[in-house]
Amino acid sequence: MSVTTVPAICKDLDGDDRWLSIVSSNVSLFSEHDQLLDLQPSTSVNPMPAITGNHIIDILNIFTFLTFQHKRFVAECKEKDPDVMFIGDCILESLQFTDYWNQHFVPMHCLNFSIRTDRTQNILWRLQNGELENVRPKAVVLHAGTNNIGDTAEEVVEGILELVRTIRQKLPDVYIILPTLLPRGQQPNSLRDKNDQVNRLLREHCVGINKVQIVAIDGGLIQSDGTISHHDMFDYLNLTNVGCKKVFEPVCDLLHQILTENEKEHDLTPSE
Repeated sequence: MSVTTVPAICKDLDGDDRWLSIVSSNVSLFSEHDQLLDLQPSTSVNPMPAITGNHIIDILNIFTFLTFQHKRFVAECKEKDPDVMFIGDCILESLQFTDYWNQHFVPMHCLNFSIRTDRTQNILWRLQNGELENVRPKAVVLHAGTNNIGDTAEEVVEGILELVRTIRQKLPDVYIILPTLLPRGQQPNSLRDKNDQVNRLLREHCVGINKVQIVAIDGGLIQSDGTISHHDMFDYLNLTNVGCKKVFEPVCDLLHQILTENEKEHDLTPSE
């Protein structure tokens, strides 16, 4: 499936053409996803707009959504005082709509700055353009790379490390938690293998880095026959409530530990 050129009318609200690269990369992602699913564009000629594919409208809709999300996140940085920030892609975005999020993460005073289609480079742009300003969280949970379908494992790891470097530069004292990439697809496939490689390489690169911890969340999803159950991943990518509990419990436990230790340090600080 060919990717339609982004029309010149697409300019970001502040005149920064870098938003176009974000839109383009997300449109490219959709095309790659269609190819993986073996979806082919219709070749029939039909004057009815409701049943005729129109990538221009899709691109404009994506652009509008991304612009709104980014501006909302920047505004929340000015209005709220989170103890924990979740930053990432579809895995973390869908998490916030589950019962597990409401029961376990909301009480921790969390903000969730995740966008479903974002790749590492898209998240990096957001972090470089206001989404870490005016906040001082105690911990950041970063999950990125799921959508970097066309990149090698080494490229994905370098993208994640650049995100870590950016977070550390803007928030020098924050604790960075890196949940591992999850397996995907009902049956074994090449993307699962690549995610495993990303997790292995990332562990090697993060050894000895202060206040950066990789948390294994990818265990327990693959059954004995190599398949993933729809009870854990309803679409074999995003998690159900049952899957969230199975996957994010280690992250929840670590956050409790970090926040508790931070409170103890605060209590020991002599008053003036």
